[in-house]
Amino acid sequence: MPIPPDPISATTRGARITTEISALWQLAWPILVGQLANVGMAVADVAMAGHASAQDLAGVALGSSIWMIVVVTLMGIMMSVNPTVAHYVGAGEFNRVPHVVRQGLWKGLGVGLIAFVLANVAALVFDHMALEPVVRDIATRFVLVASFALPAFACYRVLYGYSASLNQTKPMMAIAIVALLLNCLLNWVLIYGHWGFPKLGGVGCAWATMLCTWFNLLGLMWWMQRSPAYRSTWPFDRFEWPHRQKVQSLLKLGLPIGVTYFAESSAFSLIALLVAHFGSTQVAAHQIALNFSSLVFMLPLSLGIALLSRVGHALGAGDAEAARFRSAVGVALSVGLAAVTAALMALFSHQIAALYTTDATVAQIAAGLLFLAALFQISDAAQVSTSCAIRGYKVTRSPMVIHLTAFWIFALPLGCVLGLAPEWLPWRPAVAMQAQGFWIALVVGLTVAAGCLGFLLHHVANRHIDESARAVH
Repeated sequence: MPIPPDPISATTRGARITTEISALWQLAWPILVGQLANVGMAVADVAMAGHASAQDLAGVALGSSIWMIVVVTLMGIMMSVNPTVAHYVGAGEFNRVPHVVRQGLWKGLGVGLIAFVLANVAALVFDHMALEPVVRDIATRFVLVASFALPAFACYRVLYGYSASLNQTKPMMAIAIVALLLNCLLNWVLIYGHWGFPKLGGVGCAWATMLCTWFNLLGLMWWMQRSPAYRSTWPFDRFEWPHRQKVQSLLKLGLPIGVTYFAESSAFSLIALLVAHFGSTQVAAHQIALNFSSLVFMLPLSLGIALLSRVGHALGAGDAEAARFRSAVGVALSVGLAAVTAALMALFSHQIAALYTTDATVAQIAAGLLFLAALFQISDAAQVSTSCAIRGYKVTRSPMVIHLTAFWIFALPLGCVLGLAPEWLPWRPAVAMQAQGFWIALVVGLTVAAGCLGFLLHHVANRHIDESARAVH
C-alpha cells in the first residue's frame, strides 16, 4: 500500500510554488506590457505607412525586415549583462555591478556601431531585387536612417538587463508605453507632413523609430538617476575606459545568444520569402498567423526574461537547489499558460483570422495556419523559458547549437520538402503544401528545440547541485 504524502510537506511545497509564481509574475508582467508596446510600434508603422501609399508600405516592410533581424540579434548579444548582474546581486556583491554595466555600455557602443555598418551593407540586397525604384529607395533610406539608432539600442539593452536584474522592470514598461505614444505622434507628423514638417512618407517611420530608440535610452537613464533603487549600484558615478578582458568575457557570453536569436529570426524571415513564391494569398495568410502568434509569444518571452533573473539570483547566492526549483516552476508556468493560449487559438482560429481580413480565401488559409500555430505554442513556450533558465546558469553555447540544429537542420529543410515538394526528391508529398508545409515544419523544429533544451536544463541544474554538494563535503 503506497504511503500517503505528508500533508505538512505538501502544504509547504504548494506555498513555495505559489510564492515563486508570484515573485516571477511581479517581474514578468511589466516586461510583458513593455514588449507589447514595442510590438505596437511596429504595428503603428505598418498601419500608418499603409495610409500614405502602397509603395510606402512596401518600402517600410522591406526596411523593417532588415532592421528587425539586426535588432533581435543585438538584443541577444547584449543579454550577457542580465545573468552577470543577477549573479552579483544574488551574491550581495553590489559593488561589482557598476563595473559590469560600464563595460557593458562600452560593448554596446562597439557592437552597435558594427551593427550600423552591417545593416547598411545588408540593405544593398534591395539593389538586386525586382522592386519598383521608389520602393527600393524608401527601403534603403529606411535602413540608413533607422540604423543611427543601433548604438543607442545596444546601450539601452545593457541598462535594460541591469534594471531587470535588480528586479526593477516597471521603468521599462512605463518608458515603452510613452515611446509608443511618441512613435505614433512622430509618424503622424513626419509621414504625412503635419505642423510644417516635410512629408516623408515611409521614411518618416524610420525617423520616428530612430528618435524613439534614443528616447528609450535617455528616458531610462533619467529614471535611474532619480530612483533610489539604483543608488547602491549606480554605474555613472565615475568614468571608466573599456577593459579588454571584461568586454571579451561579456562578448563570449553574449555572442552565442545573439547567434541563437539570429538563427530563429532569419529562419522566419527566409520562410516568409519562400512563401512569397506562392502568391499574395498565401503571403497574407502567413503574415496573419505570424503576426498573431508573435503577439502571443510575448507572454512566454517575458516570463523567460524574468526567469533568467530569478535563476541568476539563486546561483549568485550559492543556492543551486533554489535555482533548479525556480527553473522548474518558471518552465511549468510558461507551458501551462501556453496550453491555455493554444486552446483559445485552436478554438477561435476562424474568428481571429476574420479580425485581420475580409477576404474569405485568405481567412480560411490563415485559420488553418493559426491552428498549426496553436500546436507549437507549448513547444515555443517551453523552448524560450528553458533557454532563458539555462542562460541564468551562464550557459549559452549549447542552446545556440540546439537552436541552429532545430531551425536550420530540421525546420527549414523539412519546410522546403513539405511546402515546395521539389520534383527531384523521391520522397516528397504528391502536392506542395505551400505555407501549411512550412508551418508544420516549424512545429517540428520548435518541438525538437524544446525537448533538447529541456534535457540540457535538467543536466545543467543537477550538475550544479552535485558540484555544490561536493564543495560542502
